[in-house]
Amino acid sequence: MSTLKAKLANAIPKMQDEIKQIRAEHGEKILGTCTIDQAYGGIRDVSCMVTETSLLDKFEGIRFRGLSIPECQQQLPHHPEGEEPQPEGIFWLMLTGEVPTREEVDGLTQEWRERSTVPAHVFKTLDALPVDAHPMMQFSTAILALQTESKFAAKYREGMPKKEYWSWAFEDTMDLIARLPQVAAYIYRRTYKNGEHIAPDPTQDWSGNLAHMLGYDSREFRELMRLYLTIHCDHEGGNVSAHTTHLVGSALSDPYLSLSAGMNGLAGPLHGLANQEVLRWVFEFREKLGVDVPSKEQLEAALWDTLNGGQVIPGYGHAVLRKTDPRYMAQREFAQKHLPEDPLFKLVGMIFESAPDILLKHGKAKNPWPNVDAHSGCLLVHYGMDEYDYYTVLFGVSRALGVLASLIWDRALGLPIERPKTVTTEWIKEFVKQA
Repeated sequence: MSTLKAKLANAIPKMQDEIKQIRAEHGEKILGTCTIDQAYGGIRDVSCMVTETSLLDKFEGIRFRGLSIPECQQQLPHHPEGEEPQPEGIFWLMLTGEVPTREEVDGLTQEWRERSTVPAHVFKTLDALPVDAHPMMQFSTAILALQTESKFAAKYREGMPKKEYWSWAFEDTMDLIARLPQVAAYIYRRTYKNGEHIAPDPTQDWSGNLAHMLGYDSREFRELMRLYLTIHCDHEGGNVSAHTTHLVGSALSDPYLSLSAGMNGLAGPLHGLANQEVLRWVFEFREKLGVDVPSKEQLEAALWDTLNGGQVIPGYGHAVLRKTDPRYMAQREFAQKHLPEDPLFKLVGMIFESAPDILLKHGKAKNPWPNVDAHSGCLLVHYGMDEYDYYTVLFGVSRALGVLASLIWDRALGLPIERPKTVTTEWIKEFVKQA
């Protein structure tokens, strides 16, 4: 048994007992109330799910097992060539609640290398798709094609006991995460680089190998991948990709089926696809301005024209956050360090300095602060990756870490199939009459 799996095996009984006690002593307490408006409004702010890996505070931002993004950057092991934490470390943190050692991260890197072989039929499946198919459709399809390798599904057919569910979900998760970089890189190279694929580099860590197979071998791009894949990994359990993965998994669908479903949610323009929409808007905005770096007066006039024309400023506002997204700030700090003179970064920075105040004065935005999608595109463009339809695939590779870690805990804690009660509008009309 691997070191990570052994640590998890020790932690699970303690967590099971703790939750059993909480339910016995406090199971009838109400977490929150759902109003009619919330029922029609996407169940916003209704506290009715439990996710262990991260918690989102509307004023503080995301915490992974209690650690903020700056704390993760400081405490999680860094690759020797840089200063950004490795995603292997945050996966360990989300799964166990403990900050791993350098040796534990290196061991996880090696284990993912050993599990990273992608079956040939997955590439054949991708090659059967049109080259111009959206990269996220290709990504979801490839994950489904990998499902033939599911150990959880095979063991379930054999009749494994419930106490083993988490163990085989762990095995599928480790295999799946190990293979995602090669799958994601294959999609990029077949879609944008004439199918000229690059073999894995067994000397690289998980992020560095993804950068290498994409065709970007600079140290800075590897560092960007480590940052990007760390900060996008999880955002508590209520977002579409996390909730969908959890929901499908609650039917005991294996991690491959569950993650593919979650990635279909991530591909929506109101969720993960927003990052490409932001960059498309920034390019169009710059073209409208007619200069790479406008004056403050030019910029603010153009932002007012955008709002007065009935349009939004993409990348500003968040369903939960009521402050600047810490993930945005982490990327901004990376840019200030590595590409301070980049014209696109300067434009994004000027929008950051002006848009919140304009949105507040405009009066229709409850939350005028930038979210993670407002920044990621300009970093990728700086290093030459300007195929912004692909960006959500990188988001998906990262998000797999969090949603699959949660899925393991779902099975460890024996969480049941999710089945909320629904009512009709006629029922609500009768309820209102009687209230």
